[in-house]
Amino acid sequence: MTPFQRYIAEEIAVDHADGLLTRREALRRLGLLGLTLTAASSLLAACANENGSPATPSATPGATSGTPAPTSPVAPPGSADAVATEAITFPGPDGRTLQGAWAPAADPRGAVLVVHENKGLNDHIRSVAGRLAGAGYSALAIDLLSEEGGTASFADPAQATAALSTVPPQRFSQDMRSGIDELTRRVPDRRIGAVGFCFGGGMTWLLLTTGDPRLAAAVPFYGPLPDGADFAGSRAAVLAVYAELDQRVNASRDAATAALERAGLVHEVVTYPGADHAFFNDTGPRYNADAAAQAYDRMLAWFGTHLG
Repeated sequence: MTPFQRYIAEEIAVDHADGLLTRREALRRLGLLGLTLTAASSLLAACANENGSPATPSATPGATSGTPAPTSPVAPPGSADAVATEAITFPGPDGRTLQGAWAPAADPRGAVLVVHENKGLNDHIRSVAGRLAGAGYSALAIDLLSEEGGTASFADPAQATAALSTVPPQRFSQDMRSGIDELTRRVPDRRIGAVGFCFGGGMTWLLLTTGDPRLAAAVPFYGPLPDGADFAGSRAAVLAVYAELDQRVNASRDAATAALERAGLVHEVVTYPGADHAFFNDTGPRYNADAAAQAYDRMLAWFGTHLG
């Protein structure tokens, strides 16, 4: 099992332990990742022991076979000025065609690559791109399942997650750098940033390990740090966002900080009190409106300083 496969499997188990997934649904999703029933059951038991007994699923919003939790009555930060996105394709490595959602700013101060969670490119991530464009940063939300036909080709989001778990990290790195190629073509003479959430936060860390000199700023939200991460060669200023209650991802926070310091990168590590993993996702059960608003403003300030 690769580090990202392990991360996704553990995320499913934690969701079950927190009462967000029924046992049957958690076992189904782990089975899609290739875990045997015995291995999946053991993982669920281990996470339940760490977190205490699972909450009763019926009492928890979104704890079904994948039904989204009710959206927050508070409008997500930046949504009032959001720009509509359009589906695009663009050249990828080795003659491949990549897919994405493009949101152009009227007068771009910079450009940002947006990297999705482990459900693929969905409406929530499109909205993030649109909000960034409304704030002055043309944004491209890349679909890292392009080679598989795109996220939209999966009727079941859990199957999209399973497909992501089988992709070699090298392909992710190549695809994201192709996304930067496309941003430099569409928004010439502007600095480039990247932001990613959950799995996409891990992808943002992975992008930093490539040392791509065109990346001027990066904001990984509660992303797992790749094993042996080395940011030597990178020039990006990094704002690393964590959540106080997200113990699993927070376990790599000190290692991420140390790697940033070794590389001599300008950086800030911020942990939001009372917030949990995926607190920025306004369509999810752990959405924290206060923390999301603060993190959004901080991200824009970071891009304002390091992109323009």
